[in-house]
Amino acid sequence: MVSLSHPLKSHFVSTPKPGLHTNKYPTKVRMSFQESGPSVAIVGVTGAVGQEFLSVLSDRDFPYRSLKLLASKRSAGKSISFQDRNFTVQELTAESFNDVDIALFSAGGSISKEFGPIAVEKGAIVVDNSSAFRMVDGVPLVIPEVNPESMGGIKVGMKKGALIANPNCSTIICLIAATPLHRHAKVTRMVVSTYQAASGAGAAAMHELELQTREVLEGKPPTCNIFKQQYAFNLFSHNAPVLENGYNEEEMKMVKETRKIWNDMKVKVTATCIRVPVMRAHAESVNLQFEKPLDEDTAREILKNAPGVVVIDDRISNHFPTPLEVSNKDDVAVGRIRQDLSQEGNHGLDIFVCGDQVRKGAALNAVQIAESLL
Repeated sequence: MVSLSHPLKSHFVSTPKPGLHTNKYPTKVRMSFQESGPSVAIVGVTGAVGQEFLSVLSDRDFPYRSLKLLASKRSAGKSISFQDRNFTVQELTAESFNDVDIALFSAGGSISKEFGPIAVEKGAIVVDNSSAFRMVDGVPLVIPEVNPESMGGIKVGMKKGALIANPNCSTIICLIAATPLHRHAKVTRMVVSTYQAASGAGAAAMHELELQTREVLEGKPPTCNIFKQQYAFNLFSHNAPVLENGYNEEEMKMVKETRKIWNDMKVKVTATCIRVPVMRAHAESVNLQFEKPLDEDTAREILKNAPGVVVIDDRISNHFPTPLEVSNKDDVAVGRIRQDLSQEGNHGLDIFVCGDQVRKGAALNAVQIAESLL
């Protein structure tokens, strides 16, 4: 198994619930080394998403003939145990992508902008988790359950490099739930409020949230290195820069990415993104307005049959999705499915969505894209 830079304590992880996909073989390693498999490189392997890349590759038995673990010069030389083998982390350089078929990037936008094109030029298919290429014309922005057709004929073995962008985590989690309903009744307007976990800011932020919690409970001033204000027992507007229009960059990502993924420049989207003291799964309140009528019972059935979705919508027991319940799970959970009383004629719905930001919001989505390239 992979050793995390900042492993989660057991009290941060929920017990598995029926219907939520977790690791099928939590104690048995599934070997996926295959001579006929692609050569894979992971850029940013020591970060939270980089570590999750390894976990997902193992869980899904992803085939590979070779595996390069790449990071900064500072992390080079570290040893990572993966599938009963020890790998040495290598420094990321322009020569790192020789004979690489698939490169999974999660090392920040500046690294992606510098090394992504180099990898493509050397014939690698880059799946990039940063925002560097998401809105670039000609670069597919992909959620496999939503728009796999946007990847066209990109395949391993064609000896032709390509760039594929992984959407923002909040966009992925939202659209996994909203798209099945959009296909049925066409969304004309979507209002989203997000409640985003520490994991969205990386492993160091997760560590700081845990540290601050201890400090506040002990009556000490909280350490604020990642965020400029107390995070434990608090919430605040997402820490992304605020633009001239009053929206922050995280909110505008949801607006622009939704339009690109749905290939609909007319759909109206507005978002408010909030950082909450949760470890690794995002929650989102989503209000949908439809062109065609859609009642809540039909919506519930559509969601029950949607790929990557589990419905948790028990009004009697007041049991609905929670971040803790979806942590370390593959599926996005949807509940609070109800008619929007402010709209007439069944043209509006409210739903509540939770998804693991590190997994489906980042690493799992990227690996699913890679699977489609084989």
